[in-house]
Amino acid sequence: MKLTIVFAGLLGVFLTPALAFTDINIGGDSNSGISGQQSVSVNNEHNVANVDNNNGWDSWNVLWDYNTNFAAVRIFKKKVCIVHRMNKDAMPSLHALDALVKEKKGKGPEGPPPRSLMYSINPERVSDLEKLGKPIAGMCRGIPTYIANELEGASLFFYSRACAHLDVLWILKLSFCGQLDF
Repeated sequence: MKLTIVFAGLLGVFLTPALAFTDINIGGDSNSGISGQQSVSVNNEHNVANVDNNNGWDSWNVLWDYNTNFAAVRIFKKKVCIVHRMNKDAMPSLHALDALVKEKKGKGPEGPPPRSLMYSINPERVSDLEKLGKPIAGMCRGIPTYIANELEGASLFFYSRACAHLDVLWILKLSFCGQLDF
């Protein structure tokens, strides 16, 4: 009996990481204008989701920390990290994200258009990454990190500052605007 319990426990430990990682090809032959591949990792134990966009020099990484309600974007080309509050009305819950990714794997975008969110970057660097939580502090350590605030009802057409645009799967279109020379 004890051997069965130990075996079941070990099986769970080894299978959990394998089931929590999903690759999604978001570019390729589509007419969406998006290229590259996005990988999604969901860690239910730590309430964190990670989306990696692998597209050469235009690669980026998004981390959603559902414990602190902070999200971070690391833009590799700019060598910068941008942290913002998660908009719970626009972002799926951790469990919904996991289910959505598994359901849509290989199918591409279907359903409603992605939600667009726009942020204004505060040019003052974050001095204490630890207050943002361990996952974000780990991702942003060693590179300039800034806080961004969501702009309510903002329009890119009327915003004059330079912006970085990220399409996170088929779920969100994020724009980070400010004086960081994008």
